[in-house]
Parts: sequence; structure tokens; C-alpha cells
Amino acid sequence: MELFRIKKDIPFMSYGRITTAISLVTFILAVFFLWSKGLNYGVDFTGGTVMEVHYPQTADINGIRKAMDGIGLKDATVQNFGTSRDVLIRLPVRKDMSIAQLSEKVGAALKTADAQAAVQRVESVGSQVGEELYDNGALAMLLVCAGIMAYLAIRFEWRFAVAAIIANMHDVVIILGFFAFFQWEFNLTVLAAVLAVLGYSVNESVVVFDRVRENFRKMRKASVVQVIDNAITRTMSRTIITHAMTQTMVGSMLLFGGEVLHNFALALTIGILFGIYSSVLVASPIAMWLGVNRANLIGDTQKKENNPAETMP
Repeated sequence: MELFRIKKDIPFMSYGRITTAISLVTFILAVFFLWSKGLNYGVDFTGGTVMEVHYPQTADINGIRKAMDGIGLKDATVQNFGTSRDVLIRLPVRKDMSIAQLSEKVGAALKTADAQAAVQRVESVGSQVGEELYDNGALAMLLVCAGIMAYLAIRFEWRFAVAAIIANMHDVVIILGFFAFFQWEFNLTVLAAVLAVLGYSVNESVVVFDRVRENFRKMRKASVVQVIDNAITRTMSRTIITHAMTQTMVGSMLLFGGEVLHNFALALTIGILFGIYSSVLVASPIAMWLGVNRANLIGDTQKKENNPAETMP
């Protein structure tokens, strides 16, 4: 399906040095913020208590924060949850009191500030459980990265595989850099979004590289730059349709999904935007600079020509 067709190839590779330089600077900044500020881990990873409080009228967030300060919980996080009448309070682990004592203390403070406050839910994550979730989350990301690398190594000639792997890692690090710089909370839902972006980004790289490989068979007299520019241009309509529809859905979660889905949708939004950029303007120039050409794809090309089933869309 195509919404439009661009007749003249866009010279993407002529801007390769500029776009790759921008990506390198962004990547270095992301690594710097991760090193200097670190991620703001949520209760899922650090352990703590989450309380959901309901009010019959619009909740006074500032008043609730003052109530938390008044009982010595200045590090509590207070924010609206879904509606303006629902509030989510995140409390870090306190070694001097149990979870039951902590929730009772907070509930009493909220009742003192507003007698109509109703505690709807109290959930707790122990520090040991949080540490296990952190380790398991890191392991999940490592396994996903390893699986993608193995797939790309089998699917493509090594130059394509290396370029796609670099582009994918570029997207992940930049998402984490944003969360480190703005100190947005990093929890299990954000980790799920990062893993989703890994798969989403590699799909875009595979589509572009498949077209590049196909062009090397069809455009026998064209240069490598012309082959890559044509491949990217011919997939532009598909790219715009796919990413526009995906971002529409993610945007609706970002605007209307409430506080629970906010950071999840935020991570996906960053990943989608940089996924388009990296697949077109990072992965392709890197593959070109690594020396991809018709000669080193002869073996793969002959295999495709001898097996017509593999050339089917």
C-alpha cells in the first residue's frame, strides 16, 4: 500500500556525515547523562510502597505534599492518577517502620488534611524483590539484544548486521538518556517500552536493508549510493504510514492514558521518532562506510535467484 510515490530519489546518503555526526553527539550526551545523573528508578526496582487515594473533589496535590512533608516523608512522590480526583503516592522503603505502620501513618496524615480522603489501594515491593526485578529486567534486555544480533547476523551479510545493531543500540541508549536527563521515573512499564522499541526499530532496518539487497540485483549499473538512496526513497511511503499509525495510537496513550501509561507512551514516542531516524540516516550510512557493495553480496544474491520463493514479498 502506498499513499504516494516519489519519482525522483532523495539523496539521503549525501547527508550521511551530518546525520551520523548528530547521532554521535546525541549518543555521547545520552551516555554522559546516564553516567552523571543515572536513572530515576521507580518503586518496582528500588522497593517501597504505592498508595492510591481517592477524593470526591479535585485533589489538592500541593496540600498532600505538605502533609507528607509534615510527617517526615519529603522524598514521597505525589501525582494525579487517571483523574484529577485520584492521587498516587509513592513512598521509598523505610527501615524504621513496617509497611503497615507506614501506610497507617500516611493515611492518618491524609485524613487530617482532608477528612474525605479515601485510601483505595496499598501495594508494596520489598527491597529484595525490587533488586530481583532489576536483575531480571537487565537480563531480559541483554537476551533481547543478543537475540536480535543473532537474527541479523543470520539474516544479512555482516556489514548490514553490524549497521543494524549499532542503530538499534543507538535508539535504546538515547531513550535511557532522555529518562536520565529529565529524571523521569524508570519502572517496569518503561522497560517493556524499551524492549518493544528494540523490536520495532530492527523491523524498520530489515525493511530498508531488504530493499537495498534487492536493488543490488536489479540496479546493476548504479553506484552503492544510488542503490541505497533508491531503497530508502521507495520505502518512504510504507515508513510514513507505519510510523504515523503507530504514533497515533501511542499519542492517544500519552495524552489520555493517565499517569500509569504516561512514561510507557513517552518511551515509545522517543523510540519511534529515533527509530525512523536511525534506520534511515544512521544504519544505512554505516553500512555504506563498512564497504557494502554488489561484490560482497554475490553469494547471497545467487542464493536468492536460485530459490525464487525467497524473493517473494
